[in-house]
Amino acid sequence: MKDVRLRSDEARLVRMARALGNPLRLRLLRYMVANPQCITGDLVQFSGLAQSTVSQHLKVLRQAGWVNGEVEGSATCYCLDPQAMGWFADEVQRLSEGWSQICCPPRPAAKMNVEVMR
Repeated sequence: MKDVRLRSDEARLVRMARALGNPLRLRLLRYMVANPQCITGDLVQFSGLAQSTVSQHLKVLRQAGWVNGEVEGSATCYCLDPQAMGWFADEVQRLSEGWSQICCPPRPAAKMNVEVMR
């Protein structure tokens, strides 16, 4: 595949979208929306996975810009980055603008020739 040069905003969008490509990371993000300021232990309990596995997924989300993490004693408090969430939503909205003009016109429904067995 040919290497494609991306603008910084495009690269950011790709990083954030890739991070959501894993079902567990998507579920962790949804959990954090419903339970702001959760610590790793809460996410481990929610996921039912090992702490090291959850930490690795949180690292990916942090590197992609979805979450911020702050050490609080022996735990890390993770929270969603509201600016990143807003930026991502705006970018997805921009992608969808004008989509109906680029879609193929609907085809007429094909007639089915169905014989009834007696």
